[in-house]
Amino acid sequence: MSSKNILYSVLDLAIVSKGNSLTETFKNTLKLAQKAEEFGYTRFWLAEHHNSDYIASSATSVLIGYVAEGTSTIRVGSGGIMLPNHSPLIIAEQFGTLGSLYPNRIDLGLGRAPGTDQETAKAIRSDHREAAFTFPEEVGEIQKYFSLNNVSSNVRATIAEGVDVPLYILGSSTDSAYLSSKKGLPYAFASHFATAKLFDALKIYHEEFTPSEYLQKPYTMAGVNIIIADTDEEAEKISTSLYKIIIGLLTGKRDYMQEPTEMTPELREMVKHPSVHQMLKYSFIGSKETVKKQISEFIDKTKIDELIAVTNIYDAQDRIKSYKLFSEIMKELNEENS
Repeated sequence: MSSKNILYSVLDLAIVSKGNSLTETFKNTLKLAQKAEEFGYTRFWLAEHHNSDYIASSATSVLIGYVAEGTSTIRVGSGGIMLPNHSPLIIAEQFGTLGSLYPNRIDLGLGRAPGTDQETAKAIRSDHREAAFTFPEEVGEIQKYFSLNNVSSNVRATIAEGVDVPLYILGSSTDSAYLSSKKGLPYAFASHFATAKLFDALKIYHEEFTPSEYLQKPYTMAGVNIIIADTDEEAEKISTSLYKIIIGLLTGKRDYMQEPTEMTPELREMVKHPSVHQMLKYSFIGSKETVKKQISEFIDKTKIDELIAVTNIYDAQDRIKSYKLFSEIMKELNEENS
């Protein structure tokens, strides 16, 4: 394993568990962020998704403000804002405002996908397909709006000019690797669900990276699904909620996150299905000892700078416990390799 210190962060979707209200869900998200701050996590990111029963992070910038207000040191941001859904000017104004309210704590992660189905994407923005193709230009527009050099422009995001809000490019394919390397921006790969192109994308990013005013050398982040409990058996049972979400996603049966059940032979067979297996390839589920070994191997292979843990668990306390155990793993690995 590398001798560098690996940072660890949270990606949260404000998961709505069956039987929980939206108010309870948002309170659980804030509680998780407060605990993540206590456990030594670097950042707490929220992802933009739409038209989903079990994801409540659709008004992402609003939720970022709520979490930032309820915490004091952890960085809070988007993982990510799906830029084709928005005007770059509006995003610059929103995040310029957040950056002024919570100085040196706000991150702006940008993605190209719509974060929803095609019909909903069209309802959000009628020209969403065209907007996806102009993603590189729109990232450039956001950079312009945050720059003090834009002061003399006819169109300005005055609230954003000179405000320190770092940009991150999110991706699930090699396109984003080329873009982030060309722009000299940090790169976060969505390997918690898009597993096929992880190593290709990281290779391209490192080989093509051009230093910029924002970043002198490559900086990579990777998403991983993490479910840790006291025993492998308990973690497997807790993970049945995640498996059902993924199976529902692939079969078009959207629903709230279900309470965990025993792992049945039928469910075990469904998990082995190539589509499910591929999507959850970088899922580390088990006791602390089991997951520590898996994480160490993942860091060795990817040489990433930061891990983003995605822990979709039905019970809020089980989720906090899993994040606590994961923070212990990361501290131990960093100490062992310092």
